[in-house]
Amino acid sequence: MPNQDARPLKPVTQTIGYWMAVPLALMQGLNAVTVALAPTRFAIGMGLPLEAVSDAAWVSVYGLRTAFISLLVTTLLVRRDLHALKWTAAVALVMPLGDAFLTHQAGAPTSLVAKHASIFVYLLLTTIALFVAARGRGK
Repeated sequence: MPNQDARPLKPVTQTIGYWMAVPLALMQGLNAVTVALAPTRFAIGMGLPLEAVSDAAWVSVYGLRTAFISLLVTTLLVRRDLHALKWTAAVALVMPLGDAFLTHQAGAPTSLVAKHASIFVYLLLTTIALFVAARGRGK
């Protein structure tokens, strides 16, 4: 028998997790555009400057993957698919954590390593918020 005291679920677009995922999609899209327009500047901003101009092709590969992530998250947001969003956010945690590690290993300034670590924290909080928002939605 259903619980009579249970409050109805908020619409997906009224959850904190949903709106925390929006800037993630936008930032990934911005990263993809920045890579397309200025790959060398993007690499420097990430804390991994290029050793040779020819290395820009590798940054472009990164940009294509970033565009994919942006489009995937945007698609899930448009579809209001909290279940897929929560798992996408959870598995994406490896990226900013890896970025922080790689930039630290490359001797990047502490501020850049901290930038990647703060993205990890934001993504972790978004993941938690998405899991909370998805709870009780049958998935």
